[in-house]
Amino acid sequence: MDACCKLGLKQTHFIAHLPREAFFKRHHDVSRGVLSFASKRLKNAKLGKSSGAISLSSSSVPDGITYKDAGVDIDAGTELVRRIAKMAPGIGGFGGLFPLGDSYLVAGTDGVGTKLKLAFETGIHETIGVDLVAMSVNDIVTSGARPLFFLDYFATSHLDVDLAEKVIKGIVDGCKQSDCALLGGETAEMPGFYAEGEYDLSGFAVGIVKKDSVIDGKYIEVGDVIIGLPSSGVHSNGFSLVRRVLEKGGHSLKQSLPGSSVTLTEALMAPTIIYVNQVLNIISKGGVKGIAHITGGGFTDNIPRVFPEGLGALIYADSWPVLPIFNWIQEAGNVRLDEMRRTFNMGIGMVLIVDKEAGRRILEDERWDSYLIGEVIKGDGVIYDQDAHQ
Repeated sequence: MDACCKLGLKQTHFIAHLPREAFFKRHHDVSRGVLSFASKRLKNAKLGKSSGAISLSSSSVPDGITYKDAGVDIDAGTELVRRIAKMAPGIGGFGGLFPLGDSYLVAGTDGVGTKLKLAFETGIHETIGVDLVAMSVNDIVTSGARPLFFLDYFATSHLDVDLAEKVIKGIVDGCKQSDCALLGGETAEMPGFYAEGEYDLSGFAVGIVKKDSVIDGKYIEVGDVIIGLPSSGVHSNGFSLVRRVLEKGGHSLKQSLPGSSVTLTEALMAPTIIYVNQVLNIISKGGVKGIAHITGGGFTDNIPRVFPEGLGALIYADSWPVLPIFNWIQEAGNVRLDEMRRTFNMGIGMVLIVDKEAGRRILEDERWDSYLIGEVIKGDGVIYDQDAHQ
């Protein structure tokens, strides 16, 4: 979603609701395509085959568009989480853990934010459900949890059955990719509440992990390495800023994306990658100490969430290919680099903090692409290696 904090405290009121029958069959992951190479960069080594790495400018742009200008105040969201944590201790992780025998149930909830606005404008509704599933299952897998089931909430002023079917098809596809059951959902028809042809979505995922296998970051130490798994693009965060850039510059979604063979529509509507099977496979081989899903807040706010006090992340700038869409957003919107880093995933959708042996193993696995993007240091927060030398 656009806001960086997923609170898990929601109330819904509606005029009429239409229960859908449950889906119980589990499916195996459908392939996202085999990625053929791995980065072995230790500090200044080359990326190898990078499909066109693009470096973002770090120049100061005092009049550039910010996420707050676009209507999203990350600091306000963080403050709300802080206040809620006083009332409900334990809030703030990527997923909530509930004890069940020798295991924990891990739950997460999210939506897809204002990416929906682009779905309405482009008419692309078939993949928005994949985004919805991804945002929740990617969160709960950061604890090492295997997703069990997913529930959705679809709300609209007037139910267009054909459109809703397209959305639900995407949700089914997302559940197949994450090997979890679509257990059911809620359809709320609320006349006069939404604009004609528009709808809103929420998703809820529950997984399970053994208590002695929970990944919570407490064993992270100086010298551990940081591995990044590539994103497909903007995923489902930062779209309020994207839309502000489009609006302010008068850009058409049909125009070609510079440095690529696709249009802005294709780049922006690319569905969020579901990392569940890849991450669980990596976890099964050992050495994984912490995992961060890079959503709203980017590296800046998400990586520190899994670090023990007194430790920080040194990120190797230019150690992975930044996708052309991020270069375009920065240039078209005159967006500062630090604002880009705190708003978007910048081409890395999932971060794993692992020991060095696990890092080597992940990078040598040619089934998936991965990058050595940093290391754990004393300190706090996230710094970039070019910043450390300034």
